[in-house]
Amino acid sequence: MFEKRGWQGRSFLALCAFAVLCNAALAQTYPARPIKLIVPLPAGGPPDRTARLLASRLAETLKQPVVVENKAGAGSLLGADSVAKAPPDGYTLLITNQASISLGPLMRRTPYEPLKDFTHIAMIGTFPMFWMVRADHPAKSFQEFLSLAKAKPGSLSYGSSGVGSLGNLLGDLLNKNAGVNIVHVAYKGATPAISDLLGGHIDATYIADSSAPEFVRSGKMRMLATTTEKRVAAFPDVPAMSEIAPGVAGSLWYGISAPARMPQGILERLQAEVLGAVNSAEIHAGLIGIGMTPVPMGSNEFVGFLQSEMRKWEPLIKAANIKVD
Repeated sequence: MFEKRGWQGRSFLALCAFAVLCNAALAQTYPARPIKLIVPLPAGGPPDRTARLLASRLAETLKQPVVVENKAGAGSLLGADSVAKAPPDGYTLLITNQASISLGPLMRRTPYEPLKDFTHIAMIGTFPMFWMVRADHPAKSFQEFLSLAKAKPGSLSYGSSGVGSLGNLLGDLLNKNAGVNIVHVAYKGATPAISDLLGGHIDATYIADSSAPEFVRSGKMRMLATTTEKRVAAFPDVPAMSEIAPGVAGSLWYGISAPARMPQGILERLQAEVLGAVNSAEIHAGLIGIGMTPVPMGSNEFVGFLQSEMRKWEPLIKAANIKVD
């Protein structure tokens, strides 16, 4: 009996040693062919531009083509699910975002577990969102906007890119923390919300990319606040919402993930290359140029960030009974 157990123990140790050697061999030869980088949203937007900037740099350092593939649908879930089900060999990567990982799974059933079914490799950065009004709006500051909202509850409105979007959640949080009732109008994307703001149908909306300064420069809109924890360096005179409504803060974020159970050696290689790309002068400047604030994080820190995001928003989502079909 003891001899049998000893044999089984030695066999188990041998298998473990073999697995370690195999993983090490894979890491040494990786990558040996082109890599796919899946963007779960249409071409042209901030995540797509982020992916293409990184892909160009990673192709140089990994010495293999990194092909960006847009796989939009079901609010980012289609692309994310395709990566979750791919082999964990480092040849299929995903641009991750709130919709696919930290918010979407809190509001709808997903075909994957956001933390268990992925290897979250690295955080890339965040996009600030700006609270925008028309240039002719009577509120000249965010404080004045809240004062108007308090004076006439339910008379002001704001648009978001849809039910369950970060803009929707920030609006609910603003109403709760500031003690106001600004009516939420959900649109199918940011573009119709912007159109209705310019047309005078709503009082405010969130704009989350580099087009926000363009609307200010053209004289069509005013930027009253940013949703970041601190003021954005490029707009030092624009207050953070949390300065006036404590606790109201949140930004769009993007990272790179892969299927779960990726060999440790490949994870470490990709983590190093992604962080190296984000910290390089060329890519760092390129990310800032499209409106992103680079926030490079390694795998462990990135997972901790995702967990904190889910803890932050889950109570609000449950209390408001926000569900997305």
